[in-house]
Amino acid sequence: MAATRPASLVLGLAALILTSAPAASAVGRTPPAGPDPAVLDAAIAARPGDPAAGAVARVTVDGLVWRGSADDPVSGRPVAPNSAFRIGSINKPFVAAVVLQLAAEQRISLDGTVQQYLPGTLPASFTLPITVRQLLDHTSGLPQAVEGPEVEEDDHDGLIANRFVIETLDQVVQRTLRPHPEKGLPEAGPVFEPGTEQEYNSFNYRLAGRIIEQVTGHTIKEEVTARILKPLGLRHTQVTEGRPTMPDPHLAGYFADNAGEPTDVSEQGGNPESMVSTPADLDRFLRALLDGELLPPQQLNDLLTLPRDASGRLVPVRGAGECRFGPDKGLACYSAGLMAIPLRDGTVVWGKTGHDLGYADGVFSTPDLRRRLVYSVGTGDGTPAPALRLAATTFGPFAP
Repeated sequence: MAATRPASLVLGLAALILTSAPAASAVGRTPPAGPDPAVLDAAIAARPGDPAAGAVARVTVDGLVWRGSADDPVSGRPVAPNSAFRIGSINKPFVAAVVLQLAAEQRISLDGTVQQYLPGTLPASFTLPITVRQLLDHTSGLPQAVEGPEVEEDDHDGLIANRFVIETLDQVVQRTLRPHPEKGLPEAGPVFEPGTEQEYNSFNYRLAGRIIEQVTGHTIKEEVTARILKPLGLRHTQVTEGRPTMPDPHLAGYFADNAGEPTDVSEQGGNPESMVSTPADLDRFLRALLDGELLPPQQLNDLLTLPRDASGRLVPVRGAGECRFGPDKGLACYSAGLMAIPLRDGTVVWGKTGHDLGYADGVFSTPDLRRRLVYSVGTGDGTPAPALRLAATTFGPFAP
């Protein structure tokens, strides 16, 4: 079985920015008003050693917007700057926003429990309550999600051939918590006591999605569409529910087969939370999320709150490379759907990375929304160099 690989922002962005040379114009000084088109063009342009993939990006600085793309070197075709792409775990802020809106309507309590909202879902070994808040901020202690093609992670040919698998949330829950009961395999148990540590885990959001469905009687697609996509006019964003086709224009996503040859995997399956979007739509969503357009003040505060223990200290984080930067290295950096990254000047950047097969994406902003970045690179690599260059150019150096 294939366990979901955590979309670590440290491994996918911040940690490597610390060891990569940022664009010279972004080092040691405040960026000029507005984005610098020449520097950004150079940042997204393919260089020796970059993955064999196209890219799209959108950068906003002080209200001025740069849109760019890099041609697809595999097909030789140009890539439109407004191309759609699979957003991977950037769907988590969408799910979190729906949960927080339901909390504002008093239809969900963040301190309510999985056992309360989804009775009988967790095996008997989960004796301690797991709250909705702990799902959103990855402090639940649940096991890692088991989802996607049932092949070994290093079997690239198998992943490519079986990429059209479509799973329901209930199927993901079954595979993760009660794998192959017909074979007598044991049920899953807690990894750590809820609320005491943080471990990035997509399974938290599969259960959050099930709670949304249980409370509202609607699908994730219906709730995200009605609460976020339609009100914000995100006409190019879809909850695909695993539908394999892609809209045009779209960025081709590539994944290397066992021989190392890039294969177009743009068409693939997924689950009811899978989504496709564009740079402009994700920028609009992040602005609405952070400026309070989607959430009342209390829920916006919940969105941006990192988990702490009873003494007020950030809880420790599990996972090699997770949250290994800034003054709070090794301590929680994931909030309810987002992640906090400190810059060298003390500013905190909020955002999220996402990975689907053949795609590496990110969306980030400073709290005042003056500097924002959205990118997608059509590669299975977790650390695409063009994204690192774009982030360094947009935000400047990250805290060591």
